[in-house]
Amino acid sequence: MFKLFMTWVINMIEKDRINYLGEKLKNFNTYKIFNYHVLNGMADWVRVVDKDGTVIYANKTMKEDLGEDITGRKCYESLGKDKPCTLCITKKSIETGGIVQKEEKVGDKIFSAKSSPVADSDGNIYAAVEVFRDVTRERKLEKELKEKNKRMSKDLVFAKTLQEKILPRKGIYKNVKVDHLYKPCEMLSGDIFDVFYIGDEYIGIYISDVAGHGVTASMMTMFIRQTMRAIKEDYLSPSKALTELHKRFMTLNLDDENYFTIFYGILDCETKEFKYSNAGHNCIPILFNSDRLELLKMRGYPISTIFNEISYDEGTVNLRKSDRVLFYTDGITEVRNRAKKQFGVEGIIEVIKNNKRNLLNNINNKVDSFKWGDLDDDYALVLIELV
Repeated sequence: MFKLFMTWVINMIEKDRINYLGEKLKNFNTYKIFNYHVLNGMADWVRVVDKDGTVIYANKTMKEDLGEDITGRKCYESLGKDKPCTLCITKKSIETGGIVQKEEKVGDKIFSAKSSPVADSDGNIYAAVEVFRDVTRERKLEKELKEKNKRMSKDLVFAKTLQEKILPRKGIYKNVKVDHLYKPCEMLSGDIFDVFYIGDEYIGIYISDVAGHGVTASMMTMFIRQTMRAIKEDYLSPSKALTELHKRFMTLNLDDENYFTIFYGILDCETKEFKYSNAGHNCIPILFNSDRLELLKMRGYPISTIFNEISYDEGTVNLRKSDRVLFYTDGITEVRNRAKKQFGVEGIIEVIKNNKRNLLNNINNKVDSFKWGDLDDDYALVLIELV
């Protein structure tokens, strides 16, 4: 569209150079008078500059903004400069015969300037026509957007650091050894897990996966962590704790698309009894040792606004020395390879059977070598071992 416009302008400029080309026009027999009303009605600046850098035409808009005397002056002088531009688009356009573009600052405004060659009937280039479009507002908005993005990036880095800092420490909790691996697909994650003491006799552990990821999901993880820590002393039954968690979630009055899953267990450090309940977490924890491997299956609905009231079932298993329980999120099981096959719980079990040491790193390495493309979802691994 710009090329068509420039060709049109060039053709019309060619027919009416009389005022500024003087003696150069004597070789032409006839000239048609060009109607400049269209150019004068344009909001953009339009001017024609000859080979010597002299402005030989300027439209009404440009004259009103820069003064009637800009014609006949050097192109840089009409823009308020005292020397030629480092990059003269007119000179380059005349030399190359092509369209040249750059941004030009005039006063407190920024213009996108395009220059196109003007040729006579014999094809000889003798000038260039320039169109200046005011892009000040666009550049101001771009600058503001960059500044906002910079501040947002800084905030996200802080939030990421905070989210990592509140993760439970690795190490020994009484007679339980805890290890974990945390890998967001974006800067912030919708996966959360925690390990905490409940009095002197119990240890609570949960893993949760918020729908979606990013800022919204990460904010939900803060609610989960705060609420679980607030109610841990009041409910030694995981099922009742999840019912209370759902009750408090309902008070947030969120939309239906905001929900999360959570698997919560409480270990009696004396009796080694591990009670657990599941609120829709489809990544079933895996209990294993050298002589056994079983899934801690338990059904339950996610924490959402679909049901006003809800209750959960509860399971119990007795742990023995050296028993380990692996908790994880679906960011691992739903990873796909080039053939679109999911890693699945089978992939995790295979790693468990073949790698007894450095289990979390081995699973992570296996997932990295299995997946095709970038990571689409957050994932987390938590491993507890009775010692």
